[in-house]
Amino acid sequence: MLKIITVIGARPQIIKAAAISRAIKNNYPAKIQELIVHTGQHYDNNMSNVFFEELGIPLPDYNLNVGSARHGIQTARMIEGIEELLIKEKPDYIVLYGDTNSTLAGAVAASKLNIPIVHIEAGLRSYNRKMPEEINRVTCDHLSTLLFSPTKTGYENLKREGFNQNATSHYNPDNPGIFHCGDIMYDNSLYFSDLAESRSKIIEQNNLVKDKYVLSTVHRDHNTDVKENLENIFNALIKISGTIKVVLPLHPRTKNVLKADKHKALYEKIKSNDNIILLAPVSFLDMISLEKNAALVITDSGGVQKEAYFFNNPCIILRPETEWVEIVETGNAILCGADYDKIIEAFNHFENQDKMKFPKIFGDGKASEFILKTMIDNFIIQGNNSHKFT
Repeated sequence: MLKIITVIGARPQIIKAAAISRAIKNNYPAKIQELIVHTGQHYDNNMSNVFFEELGIPLPDYNLNVGSARHGIQTARMIEGIEELLIKEKPDYIVLYGDTNSTLAGAVAASKLNIPIVHIEAGLRSYNRKMPEEINRVTCDHLSTLLFSPTKTGYENLKREGFNQNATSHYNPDNPGIFHCGDIMYDNSLYFSDLAESRSKIIEQNNLVKDKYVLSTVHRDHNTDVKENLENIFNALIKISGTIKVVLPLHPRTKNVLKADKHKALYEKIKSNDNIILLAPVSFLDMISLEKNAALVITDSGGVQKEAYFFNNPCIILRPETEWVEIVETGNAILCGADYDKIIEAFNHFENQDKMKFPKIFGDGKASEFILKTMIDNFIIQGNNSHKFT
């Protein structure tokens, strides 16, 4: 039996892991044993534990309880904890998602022990090395054995960086395999869409009407921790709220920054605005419901950008660049950064659009099955346990 360790730590990774765990349960229960390691990178219950229950993900077999710290300290603690578990469990693969410090830690620990790395969401690039996420994703890619890109652009990025598209099994760190497989988050969105309709009550609870509100999320440090950027974004949201309701689930970081003395006046202005609805971090099903029913999404989150597209909603991106260039190229998203004028201009642009088209660019909803089959096939070809360390 193929034994894998899945490393998760941030909320989006927990959600992504649901697709893989579900595909194992439905298609390969006798062929794959999965152990889940939660690094504890996100430790707030609303940002983490609730997702395991709601999405039916098996509870973690291990929790490192690392918590918040500076990048170097947090990553070092994760490497230490993951290394111990890899030595103990001797998996055939480690499965890593995206671009967090948990991803980087898993890649470093596994590579030192010669354990093949599976990177899901490989090849994504912002080409902005000031973003810690960019460092994490590039490093993980270049240590991986199997790289699964959700988009054609990501696949082309890997080719430009020297990965051989003609490589064949058996795949290993010196002969990695790259694949354009579609997006597992699209798998999830299709699967949970109907569930959200029946279970989520967030639309009714907040007296929202379909297509009569804007959904916004703000959490990246270059927006929250730079005074001018934060004020530009929230002043733009205040301006937009004069036309349409704005629903804003507040990330803990954003809330803490807004409550600081230097933003006290702005925070009071937001709280007193009847057309801005502030929410605590919401569950995945509630977020799907909010995304499906919104007229427009305004966000600096990579995941929320995509999910807006999945549900045929335009998106204003509060960053100067994006890994998901396809949604911009289709005309369904506009890069604005934290520029007040650009945000308002983009809002006015989308407000006047009608019957936008959303081409199917994120696969067929079966990326998880493809990923697992590829792992099994390579495991068999390489001789099962022949790669394991002593």
